[in-house]
Amino acid sequence: MLGNFSYCNPTKLYFGEDSLNFLNEELPKYGKNVMLSYGGGSIKKNGIYDKVMEILKANGKTVFEDSGVMPNPTTTKLYEGCKIAKENDIDLILAVGGGSVCDYAKAVSVSAYCDENPWDKYYLRMEDVDNKIIPVGCVLTMVGTGSEMNGGAVITNHEQKLKIGHVFGENVFPKFSILNPVFTYTLPQRQMVAGVYDIMNHITEQYFSGEDDNTSDYLMEGLMKSLIYSSRIALVNPTDYEARSNIMWTATWALNTLVAKGKSTDWMVHMIGQAVGAYTDATHGMTLSAVSMAYYRHICPYGLSKFKRFAMNVWNVAPNSKTDEQIATEGLNCMENWMKELGLAMNIRNLGVTEDMLEGIAKSTFIMEGGYKVLTHDEVFEILRASM
Repeated sequence: MLGNFSYCNPTKLYFGEDSLNFLNEELPKYGKNVMLSYGGGSIKKNGIYDKVMEILKANGKTVFEDSGVMPNPTTTKLYEGCKIAKENDIDLILAVGGGSVCDYAKAVSVSAYCDENPWDKYYLRMEDVDNKIIPVGCVLTMVGTGSEMNGGAVITNHEQKLKIGHVFGENVFPKFSILNPVFTYTLPQRQMVAGVYDIMNHITEQYFSGEDDNTSDYLMEGLMKSLIYSSRIALVNPTDYEARSNIMWTATWALNTLVAKGKSTDWMVHMIGQAVGAYTDATHGMTLSAVSMAYYRHICPYGLSKFKRFAMNVWNVAPNSKTDEQIATEGLNCMENWMKELGLAMNIRNLGVTEDMLEGIAKSTFIMEGGYKVLTHDEVFEILRASM
């Protein structure tokens, strides 16, 4: 492994069917005022809301509800949450939902006491936090983002047509996260598979970088194989506990910073996908799947040895007498077939992108430098065109 690094992950995880009970162990560590952040109300229909509220009340907490967190949290919603948090002297933000709710909770945690516009400070200038941070805890109901064990917080600014993620330091990581795979059973299939691809792409964004013999690559190959296997089972039987628990656990390890160690990492699929999302508000995982194949086929020649390894070690492509290019291409074809099997979006046109949007999306795409090819604006545009 190349380079020097440090590693620390301060989030405490509680995993399994009885994991919600451990909320009783965490709540006494914080003050009386809890902001309960959640989405459109599905947690009330499936009973999770009642269970959480019962535990909060049993622990003597005063609850301030912050509902309506949308799948792509906006600056408008962020400012609304900051107002609730600051006016009520919130001691803990408890996010109950998927990655968007967890992202949003972390964004509120650093923004409520920010002395200037948090969008400008944290998302445009990417500055560190130098103000009071409200602790965050998560009860996960949808998997994919890994937000339950990292410092990432993605926010969308509709006025500026930008969707930006800020990866904060360990001081912003959730203090604890509760992961009960059963809580994910009621997700619509489209949301489940979008989450599955978000997990896959988190891994490939880190995997397709570097040329050294890196332990992280071996870990990622195992995670990808587990995800592919379990996703096929969950597609047929969404309440298969073993499959859903493996998917949930893989999601956490895909983006809790461990496998990034020793890697330069890529993230261009996320940058292009998030730019698409800023224009369409489409489901995050679907924006990633819609641009992935065009991007990976574009950069494959620049990282041919890793794409060959990906084909052989993840998709079991037999080398036989094939060229390296043929092996790599077969691996990408296997990935594409799996994506189609899951029912993922395979082009951006179906997400609402029109030809006249392409130039604007390309311009709003942030260029990252960790992958095998640093893209030009024209290359981003061509990848978008190929994704139509």
